[in-house]
Amino acid sequence: MFTEENRESPVSAGGIHDVAIEDIAREGDGIARIQGFVVFVPGTKVGDHVTIKIERVMRKFAIAALAEKN
Repeated sequence: MFTEENRESPVSAGGIHDVAIEDIAREGDGIARIQGFVVFVPGTKVGDHVTIKIERVMRKFAIAALAEKN
């Protein structure tokens, strides 16, 4: 589980992950979590199960592109 004390991100740029979109951010991006780490996924909605590719990893979150919709 990702915590502030453990700043090592569970994702890295270029990584491919299958995720479920759990929430929507204020800006409208879907939110998935990988081991508790927040990943923003534009173009998705709550309940989507998608394959994503991590594009950018920040200290507290990552941004991913939609690879395919299942």
